[in-house]
Amino acid sequence: MVKAITDKTFAQETDHGVVLTDFWATWCGPCRMQSPVVEALENEDKTVKFTKMDVDENPQTPQSFGIMAIPTLIIKKDGEVVDKLVGYHSKEQLQETLAKYK
Repeated sequence: MVKAITDKTFAQETDHGVVLTDFWATWCGPCRMQSPVVEALENEDKTVKFTKMDVDENPQTPQSFGIMAIPTLIIKKDGEVVDKLVGYHSKEQLQETLAKYK
C-alpha cells in the first residue's frame, strides 16, 4: 500500500533517496487510473519510495510546487525535485523515468 503523506510529513518523507509522490484527489478519474500503476510499481521496485498526497486535504504542498492539474507525479532525489509528470503515465513510462534517477 502506497503511503499517504500530508503537508506536515511531506518534507521528512521525501528527503532521502528516490521518492515518487502521486498528487491526486478522490473525484479525479485519471487519478483512479494512475493509483494502481503506482501501487504495482511499489510492489516491484524496492529502490524507490512511493507516496501519495490528497490535494484536497493537503493544499499547501501542491501549491508550493505549482501543481495545477492532477494526477501529477513528482520525483525527488535526496530532497531535490528531479522530475514532474502531469497526467496519466503507464507503468512502462514510469519505470523508464525512474531508471534515470537510481
